[in-house]
Amino acid sequence: MKQGRRATFRAGTILASRDGIALIMVLWALTILSVIVLSFSMMARTETHSAATFKAVVTNRFLAEAGIERGVMEIFFRNANKGQAVVFEGREPVRIDGTPYTGTLEKGQYVYRVTDESGKIPLNALTDSSAVLLRNLLTQMGYQQQDVDTVADSILDWRDQNELHRLNGAESDYYMSLPNPYKAKNANFDTVEELLLVKGVTPAMLYGDGKKKGIIDYVTVYSNRNSINVNAASREVLMAVPGMTPEKVDYVLAQREGTGIEKTQDIAALLGESFRLMGSYLTIGDSNTFAIDATGKTGEGQTGYGIRAILMVEGAAKYRYVYYKSPAQVGP
Repeated sequence: MKQGRRATFRAGTILASRDGIALIMVLWALTILSVIVLSFSMMARTETHSAATFKAVVTNRFLAEAGIERGVMEIFFRNANKGQAVVFEGREPVRIDGTPYTGTLEKGQYVYRVTDESGKIPLNALTDSSAVLLRNLLTQMGYQQQDVDTVADSILDWRDQNELHRLNGAESDYYMSLPNPYKAKNANFDTVEELLLVKGVTPAMLYGDGKKKGIIDYVTVYSNRNSINVNAASREVLMAVPGMTPEKVDYVLAQREGTGIEKTQDIAALLGESFRLMGSYLTIGDSNTFAIDATGKTGEGQTGYGIRAILMVEGAAKYRYVYYKSPAQVGP
């Protein structure tokens, strides 16, 4: 009887042990399966989110491209309708001073701005005297005088065809001493971004840093005029003209938004006696080179996709891009 009881006890113990092992194995299997299912779920969620984000970016890019094309069309419409005595409502030519316009498509909207490059400070036409425009621009943006002098002189040295540097400038001897050496170009700028190679110019100065605006919207390499087009210049550029005051800038902006500024005499009438000092820095009349900034987006609060294009009009129905950046950091 005792042996039978012992055998029964042992069998029960073995069965209980086997049941416990089986339970542990089942729990481990369920844990592993749960991890696999969770992993697949996370992967699927990530892929879905990535696909949605990619779709939004592509859609926004196409909307921005639509804004660029709309800008091109408006430039040609403006050129074809200059001097019209009567303009019907809704058919007004686009302004060339960076005024924002909005267009709506089925999937979202785009905002585009057209700016005549002649309304910006021409880097490739600066001289020792006209460089005061750049100096004033940097000063009003809050830069110290030493930094202003360094940047202005270095830009002039970068362009001139000799190795004699100005008081605060730099030539090849300076650039060749840098960790990654290169020579001064001694020729015109090809793009505004080339400024980053010039002594004193930082990415924050060129593009802005959240506290200060960048100068990229106020300078150009596509205009050889020695003066600024008052019909296209921003407030910041107008304020850089020697002798200009905020009140006079307000007069100019109000006039061009109203009847417009069509003759040099109109500028003289607006500025009064100050025109004697400013006259050599100001002009009127469109150029043939325009910047178009466009942003596309499909939802409110969404970060849009920006494109910046600069085109040169070469005929009644002909143009070519001289600059095209996608994506680009453009105005709001």
